Amino acid sequence: MQRRAKGGGAMDGGENTAPGARPLLFVSYSRTDLARARPVIDLLEGAGFEVWWDGRLEGGENYLQTTEAALETAACVVVLWSATSVASHWVRDEAQRGRERGCLVPLTIDGTMAPLGFRQFQLLDISAWDGRTDSAEAARILVAVRARLGGDAGAPAAAAPPLPPPSPVPPPRSPALSRRTLIIGGAGGAAAIGLAGAWQAGLFGSPASAATSMVVMPFANETGDPDKKFFSDGLARELRTVLSRNPRLKVAAPTSSTAIAGEDDFAIGRKLGVGSILRGSVQRDNARLRVTAELVEIEGGLVRWAETYDRALEDVFSLQTEIAETVALSLVAEVASAAEAKRAAAAQGEIGGTQSVAAYEAFLRGLALYDVSAGEETDRAALAQFEQAVAEDPAYAAAHAWRSTMLAALANAVASDQAQSRQLFDAAVVAAERAIALEKRLARGHLALGFALANGRLDRAGATPHYRAAEELAAGDADVLRAAASFHAYGADIARAQRMIDKVLELDPLNARAFRSASFVALFARDYPAVVRRMERGLALNPSLASAQFGIAVARLMQGDAAGALKAAEAEAGEVFALTAGAAARFKLGDAAGADAAFARLRGDYPDSHYQQAEVEAQRGNIQAAMALLDTAYAARDPGLLWLRNDPLLDPLRGEARFKDLLSRLGS
Repeated sequence: MQRRAKGGGAMDGGENTAPGARPLLFVSYSRTDLARARPVIDLLEGAGFEVWWDGRLEGGENYLQTTEAALETAACVVVLWSATSVASHWVRDEAQRGRERGCLVPLTIDGTMAPLGFRQFQLLDISAWDGRTDSAEAARILVAVRARLGGDAGAPAAAAPPLPPPSPVPPPRSPALSRRTLIIGGAGGAAAIGLAGAWQAGLFGSPASAATSMVVMPFANETGDPDKKFFSDGLARELRTVLSRNPRLKVAAPTSSTAIAGEDDFAIGRKLGVGSILRGSVQRDNARLRVTAELVEIEGGLVRWAETYDRALEDVFSLQTEIAETVALSLVAEVASAAEAKRAAAAQGEIGGTQSVAAYEAFLRGLALYDVSAGEETDRAALAQFEQAVAEDPAYAAAHAWRSTMLAALANAVASDQAQSRQLFDAAVVAAERAIALEKRLARGHLALGFALANGRLDRAGATPHYRAAEELAAGDADVLRAAASFHAYGADIARAQRMIDKVLELDPLNARAFRSASFVALFARDYPAVVRRMERGLALNPSLASAQFGIAVARLMQGDAAGALKAAEAEAGEVFALTAGAAARFKLGDAAGADAAFARLRGDYPDSHYQQAEVEAQRGNIQAAMALLDTAYAARDPGLLWLRNDPLLDPLRGEARFKDLLSRLGS
């Protein structure tokens, strides 16, 4: 640390327990915060308390012995949290002793939250206090201290023995929370009233949605080894997945909750519009695991629950379940009976998991590589990890499902090699079928099978029941819903796709890819203003968002704004999309030479882009040439054909018998 001034008044070492003696207050703070600490000390002394702080230690005194004696005999330990003191081992030790003795009064002098382990106590924020003893902040400090001492608010209480821990407000109608859930009264009640007022004002939509909305933040990796970050991130991700199965919870999607670099948890939570944050940290070695976790309300910073777990590494699975159940019960019990809360939590049961630590670690490494998504190399690395997980536990359904996902991704990456692509898609189908055979309730398995059937075999009829199953099994998972909405947007039920994508945007409001998917749903619904609006929002979140400018270009073209379409096409980073939209826009502008040049490049540089070439030919009015290209795309199982039914660029073909026959062959 920097051995700080320690709360310490001019005490002679005797215990402050004699009748009529002034209560001894121990003030703990960081030496660098002395200027902010002195007004607190002066206020307490002026109110008649005996204050121990290390600035009054006599020369030659045994520092540690004197400090410990004061800490053990103080009637109240006042801790001044700051950006400096939260990093001080001395302050943490003294706060820990105050907590153990039930006499802790935590204050924040600069707005810094108390560290993990101390957030179950209501934190009094005095960062705006100007030091005046007649101010509201000063009155709140004295009220907090006197409440802890057990005396009336008007005068210092007589010396008292150490108080027991504060009695927690009973968890609302949820007996399962009794042992570890700490809900503090007093100022916490005021926070609850504030939340109720916010609900009535429409801030959160309704009391239920605010009370049961949350985000799981990435857990901090405190192993000291950056290579083990996959484990802490993966644990948080698995908790999100489990909690999203609870029908009474609204859990922000993982992409959103990791999307805002440099912002604090509370700022992210407010942008996501959720009521609570679940966050924590992970330490581990080859045999043991330590996980700290806490559930914190966004408004007021009240810690609803906090716990530290020291377990054997193989207990990570039961630990994950325990944390998820405790969090769910704590939130749902706010708006439902204990019985309903338990029924909702039961929906979070383990689905398609493993009891093998080696398989689980390989699985988490695979997810970390999937999230990197840097191209074919990381996709192959992710596939290798999922295959390792399956080798360690052949019954690990989730690993089979993700293996299928990566096989399909690689099949798309090598689409120009039709034989290899088909082989990979066939393997993806087999892996997904294995996942479902092991666990039919696994949404990710159904999603993987639906994708492989639709994109690898153009089998919409076969894929449809699996997308619907995934939607029903993971109604609170934004990633699953986004994929299902995109699939349904290709077909006749556009309204279903629109309802689903609206829910995705509610769960994942900071995800550029979610806005891109929502934009294409709008494109297929012919809502062109919404296409532009949503793509622009996606670009604001991620300026390099692939195919976003293409979507805008198509919408502009359909609105008759060929110049605007060309401008968007020229801004598109994906060359195949830029050339497609650019060729069509230049043709509409009467730039025949420019249109021919762009089309020639599309055919020359991307000879397998049969579907995109058909889009250009359709916009140029070359109906038979466009149909011939679509027939070629069908023979090659080009997944672009999934757009066929609702693609506005192909509208000039819709009266053709050959086009209707192709739709029939595709099951559209």
